Amino acid sequence: MIRNFKTMLFALTGLLLVLAGCKRDEYYIDGGKAQADYPGSMLDYLEQKPVPFDTIAQIVKLAGMEDVFRNEDFTFFAPDDDVVKRTIGSYTRGGLNRELFLVGRDTVKQLSDISPVVWRKYLMRYMFKGVNRLKDYPQIDLGLQSQYPGQLYYTNGNDVCNIGVIYGDANGVKYIGPRKLNIIYIPDIANPTSGTVTNAISSSDIKPRNGVVHTLAYSGTTLGYNFGEFFDDVYFTGLTSSSN
Repeated sequence: MIRNFKTMLFALTGLLLVLAGCKRDEYYIDGGKAQADYPGSMLDYLEQKPVPFDTIAQIVKLAGMEDVFRNEDFTFFAPDDDVVKRTIGSYTRGGLNRELFLVGRDTVKQLSDISPVVWRKYLMRYMFKGVNRLKDYPQIDLGLQSQYPGQLYYTNGNDVCNIGVIYGDANGVKYIGPRKLNIIYIPDIANPTSGTVTNAISSSDIKPRNGVVHTLAYSGTTLGYNFGEFFDDVYFTGLTSSSN
């Protein structure tokens, strides 16, 4: 009798679990594999992603590079909007506006206050010729660059970056784990280990109609990697007449 009761209890418990699982499945929808292809231009992609790219899309237009981002094939390591906000800052909390305020210059009230020449220079620092996905870059090991050095690439603005793929470890075995892109800005190619800025990639291989977009991970860096240079360019190039 007790054995029959236990059998019935196990059967009832199993039935309840199955029913609960079926009920839970109603809230889960298989969205399929993530789609890397985007049916539009690179500028369309930036505009359709207001978080995190609405400010970057605006800068593309201010730089007069709309046609490039709509029609030319290239690889874009896209900084997010927060990089721009951090770089501009405020006159009380640091950033470009704080430095301009301290030297008695007009502060930036809107992005169009900065010369298109400056915006173009710093956008091009993130642009590379060719259409390159993660698989097209060599391995880099930041702790063993003598063996896995990555590769140097010229940006469209003739700056130099080292780009490579970091091979993660898995179960204690090196290089068989997940892979992620990494980019290192090199301010002085004659001294490639000095003043470099390393930035990981949060997502890669998004493929608009023209080119590929790799999104830079949040790292605390400023636009163009070098704040001092950015400040000098704004200071000496001058703000547009809209700020005067």
